[in-house]
Amino acid sequence: MGVDEDHDVGRRWFDVADAAPLLLDAEGVVTSWTGSARRLLAYPAAEAVGTGLERLLGREDAARVPQLLARCRTDGGWAGLLTARCRDGRSLRVMARITSAAEVRGPSRWLVLLNEMAEAPGWNMDRQVLEQMVAGSPIGIAIVDTDLRFVWSNAALARFGGGPPAERLGRRLADIQPGLDASAIESRMRRVLASGEPVVGYEHVGRIRSAPHRETAHMMSFTRLDDEYGHPMGVYYTVVDITERHRARQRLALLDMAGRSIGRSLDCARTAQELADIVVPGFADLVTVDLLESVLRGVEPAPVPEGDGAAGVALRRAGHQSVNEGVPEAFVPAGGPVEYLPGSPPLRALASGRSWSRERLDPSTPQWAAEVPGERRATFRELGLHSALIVPLRSRGVTLGLTTFFRGHRKEPFDAGDVSLAEDLVSRAAVCVDNARRYTRERDAALLLQRSLLPRRLPEQDAVTVSACYRPADELTGLGGDWYDLIPLSGARVALVVGEVPGHGIAAAAAMGRLRTAVRTLAALDLSPDEVLAHLDDLVARTASEEGVDPEGAAGEGAGAVGSGCVYVVYDPVDGRCAMAAAGHPAPVVVAPGGAVIFVELPQGPPLGTGGPPFEAVELCLPEGSTLALHTDGLLARRGPGAPDSGRDGLRRALEGTVDSLHLRCRAVVDALAPARPNDDVALLMARTLRLGAGQVAEWEVPADPATVADARRAAAGRLADWGLEELVFTTELVVSELMTNAIRHAAGPIRVRLIRGRALVTEVHDGGATAPHLRHPRTTDEGGRGLLLVSQLTQRWGTRFTDDGKIIWAEQSLSGPEL
Repeated sequence: MGVDEDHDVGRRWFDVADAAPLLLDAEGVVTSWTGSARRLLAYPAAEAVGTGLERLLGREDAARVPQLLARCRTDGGWAGLLTARCRDGRSLRVMARITSAAEVRGPSRWLVLLNEMAEAPGWNMDRQVLEQMVAGSPIGIAIVDTDLRFVWSNAALARFGGGPPAERLGRRLADIQPGLDASAIESRMRRVLASGEPVVGYEHVGRIRSAPHRETAHMMSFTRLDDEYGHPMGVYYTVVDITERHRARQRLALLDMAGRSIGRSLDCARTAQELADIVVPGFADLVTVDLLESVLRGVEPAPVPEGDGAAGVALRRAGHQSVNEGVPEAFVPAGGPVEYLPGSPPLRALASGRSWSRERLDPSTPQWAAEVPGERRATFRELGLHSALIVPLRSRGVTLGLTTFFRGHRKEPFDAGDVSLAEDLVSRAAVCVDNARRYTRERDAALLLQRSLLPRRLPEQDAVTVSACYRPADELTGLGGDWYDLIPLSGARVALVVGEVPGHGIAAAAAMGRLRTAVRTLAALDLSPDEVLAHLDDLVARTASEEGVDPEGAAGEGAGAVGSGCVYVVYDPVDGRCAMAAAGHPAPVVVAPGGAVIFVELPQGPPLGTGGPPFEAVELCLPEGSTLALHTDGLLARRGPGAPDSGRDGLRRALEGTVDSLHLRCRAVVDALAPARPNDDVALLMARTLRLGAGQVAEWEVPADPATVADARRAAAGRLADWGLEELVFTTELVVSELMTNAIRHAAGPIRVRLIRGRALVTEVHDGGATAPHLRHPRTTDEGGRGLLLVSQLTQRWGTRFTDDGKIIWAEQSLSGPEL
């Protein structure tokens, strides 16, 4: 057989268009050379025939030829990569396949097929090789025709349901996977058939026949198969199970949502409800969150007793949610008390602090709550629940409550991964609940402090009708440094006070409380407004010095009351006179009975404790029905860039509004000028002036003569009779007698007696003396000194106040006692 004959034989065995065949004898010598081999390696047949195969290869592969031939004799052939040496010295990487040539006549023993790697895929990818590749692949692979019917599939696809390959032939996806959303998958196949564009990474989530009780996820890719004319023959697709990755993404998404949604408020019940809302329906079909009652009150929870002792722990339903509208499965309404049966799983989890789960509940078992009188406990079958998971809420080593998860609509039970996820979710919620509990405790304590520092209600009196509004900048604690007060004074007068301490929070509130107490103490001395502020200024400066606070550099939380502002107003309803003074504080505003708004020109004294010129008082007379508005500077602050001016013009417009109720008017002014969350504390005290009628005041002047004391007693008794206060005649006569006698003995000048009938009966004796009387405790042998002692025993209170021309000794008797 010549070269051409061997070439013809090679063509019958191989496709010479894709490969270069040649023949070797048993020793590896070339016995036949083809045109394809010549084109590949450039050797003519005359040079190649009779040459050993090793002379056509690179040095390294040439040394392997004996080994390759030996392997061919043993295995019947060989295939692999070799480096060929071209006639011009170039190296060429080729894919070689050596098989037996026993049927070829002549000395030829081996048939060699060479493919250049730059132009050929390498291995001869015939049907046998391809079938080995796809049949052994762990990836599910299938081919469907243009009608989307299976024409081939590998064994790995059976793991995804639908049976072995033989049972799939000629059937569509919906036929072999009835529970699957086949229409969604087939729509993508049709799109690939129509466009020729492959679809890669399509994720499908559903239930398959091989795992009917669990949701599975698969990633699929679709590629169109064309014939030699480019016409579509079908679709080749692959399937990979990504269920674990899908579930991991779901868990991370749920944890991320929990981090963003749980704990948005510092309220225990709302936080519990946020947890319930997050996990339904993505994780559970029903969830209940029960908290210890002590947690909801903000109290430090006590350790939960072990065993059946946990049955005595008071629980309350803080939140619940269900896939069914209205949570019909809940046996306790939100906010109601919860009682579980002794030994039930919820109480065991509560006592142990460890999670409890059941993949499958006994459907005939009643739910765990204690039986409600008149109602039968429903079974889990009746409630439609089949799997349960209980996780205690624990934070900082303390149990706060428990969360119970149920599944009913979801067929898959809770597994170990679900327990781990639930514990992560509940632990996050537990921290938020504990923070809310601690906040509740601190806020309650702060509010208690605030209520103790600010008046719960302003005292009733005859001088003004009053209303106040307070809005702190610290909305969390409700504490601030602004304050207000109304202090009844002698002679039916009142003191109106508004002040402001620098800073916010507890430190400012504490400083404010000390300042308010000092003002009340000074007010009891019946001093003028400028004198009250002067004493207050000395007190603040002295306290700052004792505490080491520099008045010139004092600022912020550590400054105490240094730099505080205060306005002090005294109003007399007998004659309408009003005296006021200010220390680093806005002056009061007067709204006349006709509605005109008047800003009082009040000299500003320095802030308290900072030193400066003396304080000055201003006195004016107010008509009845005038309204005094005392406020802190937070009411005049601007809201922000572009906001309307909240200064004097804004205050004027707000005060000009017509509202009948003083309380509503006070609230309307604050709402108009201060935002819901102000940057500075806001306090507003509004007082509408009253006047005592002429028939409520009796006044007369008497000579400084002991003989006139009896006349004064009779005059007082007559006026009490006119007022219908005969029961107080004896005491009033005694008070008038003792006070006049004291004035005649120890003072000079004319004496005036005044009776005022308001909420109390006030007896006043005015004289020209400048010394205050003192209460004495005489011995039994003393002949005098009992007058003021009797007055103090028979009246509600008594005292002395100084005027420009002397002093007034006064005494009050209650008109609201049980005897009247």
